[in-house]
Amino acid sequence: MIDLRPFATLGGYQNGWLSARHHFSFGAYREAARMGFGRLLVWNDDEVAPGQGFDPHPHRDMEIVTYVRQGAITHRDSLGNEGRTEAGDVQVMHAGSGIVHAEYNLEHEPTRLFQIWIQPDRAGVAPGWATRRFPRCTGLNVLASGRVDDAVSGALPLHADAQLRVGVLRAGESARLTLGTGRGLYLVPATGAVTVNGVAVGLRDGAAISDEPEVAIMATKEADLVAVEVAL
Repeated sequence: MIDLRPFATLGGYQNGWLSARHHFSFGAYREAARMGFGRLLVWNDDEVAPGQGFDPHPHRDMEIVTYVRQGAITHRDSLGNEGRTEAGDVQVMHAGSGIVHAEYNLEHEPTRLFQIWIQPDRAGVAPGWATRRFPRCTGLNVLASGRVDDAVSGALPLHADAQLRVGVLRAGESARLTLGTGRGLYLVPATGAVTVNGVAVGLRDGAAISDEPEVAIMATKEADLVAVEVAL
């Protein structure tokens, strides 16, 4: 089953410095059919104005993954961590037993990013944060994971049975993934467009993929893809 969620149908929020679209229910946006996808609870498509950002605020018991699409985001937290994550790179924050953090766009251009929240396997883990630069590669490459098989791959660790996959497919190129029983994939083209098992998925649309043992992805336009595999 492929549940297509066109960008135009997503929930939204806007103030003077933030323009956000919500793939799942978040904040004031509530949609009964979009309350999460297994352990994947939040996927926000955010644009943050230059010199603006999210002031310090707390989180607990959540794995928060940020994929930067344009510009950069600067992170600061109550553990003393501070760092800058640039376009194409990923940061992971383990909220665990509790953390306070802030995220700012200190650039001279808008920052565009996906913020993704995944429910951890257990509560109360030690909080933490890490960022890493990754090369832009073809295919769908694992950049963050909680799966044992990925521990030596260089992927950022997650306290969840989940994988973040990112990569580029040029027009006409394809990739195939195998999903195990009880697992699903949520895929968004950050640029370009693809088909997924023949279903057209356009720019910044979401595709919730379940009960599809084999997933064939083909780029109809050159596409930067971001996908999360989770237990359902």
